[in-house]
Amino acid sequence: MNWFSGGVVYIILWWLVFFVTLPVGVRPPHEMGREAEPGHEAGAPVRHHLLWKILASTVVAGLLWGVAYWLITSDMLSFRPR
Repeated sequence: MNWFSGGVVYIILWWLVFFVTLPVGVRPPHEMGREAEPGHEAGAPVRHHLLWKILASTVVAGLLWGVAYWLITSDMLSFRPR
């Protein structure tokens, strides 16, 4: 795996993990006993925790990238005919 394909794999994994973590821990105001502020969507989250989700996506994507790198370089996973 060269640096370009490795970077592409990491970016795809990062976005995948980020979109998976987006709904985690999100609670709208009505679940917390509050009312939505005027002009806000009733289902909008009170706290979105985006920084933690970005950090978690970075770490988890790095671990998954390491597994993918190991699989590809060890020839356990190959798309080339032998």
